[in-house]
Amino acid sequence: MTTSSKEFNTTGPCRPEMHYMLPPEARLPKADLQRLIDKELYWVLHAPRQTGKTSFLMSWMRTLNASEQVVACYVSVEACQGIEDLSLAMPAICSAIRNYAGDFCVPVPSKSPAGSDPAIQLTATIKEWAELCAPKPLVILFDEVDTLSGPTLISFLRQLSGGFASRGVGRFPTSVALVGMRDLKDYLVHSKDGVALNPGSPFNIKKESYTLRNFTEAEVRELLGQHTEATGQIFTDEALSEVFRLTGGQPWLVNTLADLSVTKLVLDGSPVTADHIEAAKEVLIKSRAVHIDSLAERLRDPKVKHVVQPILAGASDPTMAEGDEFRLCLDLGLVTLEDGVPCIANPIYREVLIRTLNYGQQLAIPAPEFKWRKDDGDLDMETLFDEFADFWRRNGDLWEQKSDYTEVFPHLLLMAFFQRVLNGGAKLTREAAVGRERIDMLIEWKGFKHIIEIKLVHLRDGRATTLEKGLKQIARYADKVGRDATQTLAIFDRTPAGREMPWEERLLREQHGDVVVRWL
Repeated sequence: MTTSSKEFNTTGPCRPEMHYMLPPEARLPKADLQRLIDKELYWVLHAPRQTGKTSFLMSWMRTLNASEQVVACYVSVEACQGIEDLSLAMPAICSAIRNYAGDFCVPVPSKSPAGSDPAIQLTATIKEWAELCAPKPLVILFDEVDTLSGPTLISFLRQLSGGFASRGVGRFPTSVALVGMRDLKDYLVHSKDGVALNPGSPFNIKKESYTLRNFTEAEVRELLGQHTEATGQIFTDEALSEVFRLTGGQPWLVNTLADLSVTKLVLDGSPVTADHIEAAKEVLIKSRAVHIDSLAERLRDPKVKHVVQPILAGASDPTMAEGDEFRLCLDLGLVTLEDGVPCIANPIYREVLIRTLNYGQQLAIPAPEFKWRKDDGDLDMETLFDEFADFWRRNGDLWEQKSDYTEVFPHLLLMAFFQRVLNGGAKLTREAAVGRERIDMLIEWKGFKHIIEIKLVHLRDGRATTLEKGLKQIARYADKVGRDATQTLAIFDRTPAGREMPWEERLLREQHGDVVVRWL
């Protein structure tokens, strides 16, 4: 195996001399990028964390400056996060401008005089900067703009807006990019305490809003192929397909799975297989990387809960996609639309969210003292569900009172029970989306497969209709994953009538063809 000077990047912006990378400009409309410069437009780029925004800005800055037609400079304002006092924030932003201009070898504006009015400091600084860059137009690529808040964000945008009409060579930047996780209107409303902007808003300076899409499957193959070309180590076709399936093309996830595979799991240069990618996924989830931790932390936000809970429960909620909550989750990259249906963005995120929500439950479930494997090594699903039914009878109502995600609590507890028993020894695949009215779980254990479909009885349907729907749904899922899998339909009756039933009537087992139905 040949050693490569490059590696898969999992920290910070990509650098062409150090990292395998694809031209980030390819994920934006190329013709529009040039039009933004030619037509002297101000515009917004928004995309989730670690999708390549900064890598794009750095790359495009280098491309623009190589053309020698403009002076382009990247400026991050992240250091000003949380500073709402204009007398502190504006000098810090102007200082950032000077530092980045020096770093990238473009003309550097002079230091603002002490005591100058912060309400015009940014205007004065970038006016001078435009003069120094003449006879070339100045293009500024402002990154992390949505880390600004309150009066600082409003003044920042007012000063850009104030010079917009007079923009031109030597007068004011001809083109400005405002880059962050959220679209301009979203973080402006947030900065104004949720009050919508009036039609006369001075912030109406952007011409376009763009987002940076995820990698396509072809791009995933191209990126990982760079490692193969450099070292001779291949990723099998199945491994490449699994990388895309697990990540949905999310750039940081793609790079991290590839990096873990070649630096931690397969060190001898032998082919990386789909099993290695699955193992890398487990390492990633358990590593509690900042990217994963920040994703999990978002579950505490009531806005995120409003969207995530019905998706995990498979419920139909007509209010879920209304207002800021759904846009927030889209901007965070937590959810996506698949054939017009809201769902968690990719299987890794779905697994992270579920494991985060039921982690406390899993720890509180005692280690199994019963025999849960058959003599042939397969799982004893009958015993496992008998034990869960007893656990549910003793703990379900009490534990539900302590759960924030009550609508999906039964689903989470059942999955936590199986996670505790299997203790990482099985591959768990889960599917959930709005309107599915269930969670499908596939357990792959030592060559055996087991399907568990989890449903709730809804008042509008009742037990008979819920059962009828569930049998049809589990049959479709069995057709998808293979008829060699055992099939268990777990139905929780949390309706008022169901809760009043004696436990001996609630905890039932029924056989419907190949499907075992467990009423809980």
